[in-house]
Amino acid sequence: MSQTNNAAKAVILIPARMASTRLPDKPLAEIGGEPMIVQVWRRACEAQIGPVVVAADCHQIAQAVRDAGGDAVVTNPDHPSGSDRIYEALEHIDPNGDYQIIVNVQGDLPTIDPAAIRACFQPLEQAEVDIATLAVEIEEEDEKTNPNVVKVVGSPISQDRLRALYFTRATAPHGEGPLYHHIGLYAYRRTALDTFVNLAESPLEKREKLEQLRALEAGMRIDVALVKDVPLGVDTQQDLEKARKALSK
Repeated sequence: MSQTNNAAKAVILIPARMASTRLPDKPLAEIGGEPMIVQVWRRACEAQIGPVVVAADCHQIAQAVRDAGGDAVVTNPDHPSGSDRIYEALEHIDPNGDYQIIVNVQGDLPTIDPAAIRACFQPLEQAEVDIATLAVEIEEEDEKTNPNVVKVVGSPISQDRLRALYFTRATAPHGEGPLYHHIGLYAYRRTALDTFVNLAESPLEKREKLEQLRALEAGMRIDVALVKDVPLGVDTQQDLEKARKALSK
């Protein structure tokens, strides 16, 4: 990483909320003898980017993290998105603006590879990049047409980096070549996060139901680091059992 960004302090924030229609009390679901949110916190700490703080929507989640030795902030339960939640937590823990890079790790990724978190952080070594995120090449044919698998369309910058042009639930781009599955883990410059959460919901964001399109429509630059594996997101009981099996190895 460049000298400039080595000097820039980074913090990892993990948004977590109790509400889940498919898996009640999801952040506190037991995996490997600990609540899921604690497992995510541990993976984030292992990335060794900077301090890790959980932005919780209730005291139960925050207390679970604190009992494990971590830091947590209780935020407004009515936030519409994880980015709004981490923004409130950031203002609480760092009102003076010491942290200039904010990494947003979803609270339902208990098996996330710490190396993937570091990979998301790396595109910000280029000063013109506002936001960084991750993607993996799609190998399963059915995923190419699955609207629940969000695709990123981008211009290659290097072998493992794209500049994002669009995010979509459709099968895109057309023609021969790889398709990329977007992984919703983000690293923001603080100025970019401040700009983003104060933008109105954009037309394409509403249409695709993809928050990151708000940033692109506002002219912000998003670069994408390509990684090898999609982390297991826990949304259902079946996902939970997979995570338990993975972390028992």
